[in-house]
Amino acid sequence: MLGDPNINLTVFVQNTDTAGVLYAYEVCDACEHDSLGYQIDNVLLSDFVYPAWFESFRTEGSTQFDRMNKILTPFQLLVNGYIGIFTVNSGSGWTQQTAEKRPANVLHRGAVGTRRERRNIPHELWINSLPQRKIVGNAQKYRQTLQTIQKRREAA
Repeated sequence: MLGDPNINLTVFVQNTDTAGVLYAYEVCDACEHDSLGYQIDNVLLSDFVYPAWFESFRTEGSTQFDRMNKILTPFQLLVNGYIGIFTVNSGSGWTQQTAEKRPANVLHRGAVGTRRERRNIPHELWINSLPQRKIVGNAQKYRQTLQTIQKRREAA
């Protein structure tokens, strides 16, 4: 989480004298698909963008924009890639721009408590993420409760 640990950084690209677009400073979203990742010690890691990806003045092929060198231009999104944007003066709030150029749907919302979900809701309404072991433990307790209920129904 070194790129934007507080989920509050943006990059502004001014496209006219009175308007522009804020891009969320997310370093993995543009190229996060598993097929684009790389492995270290048999652990799959996500590709990620370098700061140059957020520099709109860069030209095609002028520098390396991502770790795996698949991105050719600033703000280019790869397969299943997305980025949070806020179009200044539009009044639409934060939206997701996708590589497929289609509106984001619920599938792109992100799991409860994730950074992707938090981008779309006010800070005071955030739900803290749980550690994976806690999620697994909660799921096991839930399955046990369901089994107990099922046994009681069968016995009745």
